[in-house]
Formats: sequence, C-alpha cells, structure tokens
Amino acid sequence: PRGAHPGCTQRHLCISALALLVLTAAVASAVAALALLPRAPGCIPRGLAPNNRTGFLCDDRVTCVPASWVCDRVSNCRNGEDEQEQLCGDLPQSLPGYLVFYCSNPRSWVYADQRCNGMNDCGDCSDETWSWAACPPCGQEWWSCSPVHFEFCSCIPRRLCRDGIQHCQGWSDEFLCPA
Repeated sequence: PRGAHPGCTQRHLCISALALLVLTAAVASAVAALALLPRAPGCIPRGLAPNNRTGFLCDDRVTCVPASWVCDRVSNCRNGEDEQEQLCGDLPQSLPGYLVFYCSNPRSWVYADQRCNGMNDCGDCSDETWSWAACPPCGQEWWSCSPVHFEFCSCIPRRLCRDGIQHCQGWSDEFLCPA
C-alpha cells in the first residue's frame, strides 16, 4: 500500500525487479563467456579440475605451460604466475598434485609430464613401468626391449634401431627392429 514505505511504489518495485533480472542475465552471460574462452588443448583452469595431468594454465586462460616448465626459473606465463613463490616455494609440496609424479622412492619425484615419456627420469624406471606409473605399452615410435643403457626402461626410440650400436639386451634393436 502507498505510504507504507516512503518513496516506494509499484512502479519502483517493477523497475527493481527488472534491474535484478538484467543483472542476473549479465552474470549468467559472463559465466558462459568464461566457459567458452579458447583453451590450450588438455589444459584446464587451475582450481576447476584437479585431474588435469597435462600442464599449468596461465591466468590468460589460453597459455598452457607443460608441468616441467613450472618453477624452472623461466616465466612462461605473461604475468609470471608459473614462477610465483606460493607455487614454487617448497617443491614438490607447494605444487598442485596433478603436476607431480612420485617415484617408487617416496623422496624422489618428477613432473607429471615426465611420467611415461620413455625416459628413466626417476632413476629406477618407476616413472615408466605399467605397474607403478600405469604407462601404456611402447608407442609406434618406440621398440620394446630390455635396454642396456640406464637412460631407457622398457622401450627405446625406433630412431636408434639398426644404428650399429647395441641399445637392447640380445641386440634386438639391431637384428629384429624394423628400420
């Protein structure tokens, strides 16, 4: 009723309701626009997806920094957020879990993008074995064997096949591996 609240009329209530509706639509549009921003393949904004295993998404929501480039003393994000003290102050504890892979020796760790890369980054091959790191079998560019060099674990790059140098026990890289 008129006079109950000075300066408040039915028209004022309609304007307030309309303003609230417009504000709600603007907020919804902004949230939808953020969700549609282009993203680097496989990179998900920090805080939204703890299962991100591919990298660190910079604040520009476009640049995806490989895990092993985070806290390497080189700013790869425009604002340097991949090198901030809060993130890099107490490695590996200060890193989000999806950027870290712990080797079979709990005191040893590597960046998540070094797991299953064909290289013995942990020093005991735990970053390359199916049972520990859940790595798939050797890919198309790799030859499966028992390497003789400490650098590789269960596969060697095919480019090393038939190069005249033993890389696998039993010389399978020189006699069996198709070039």
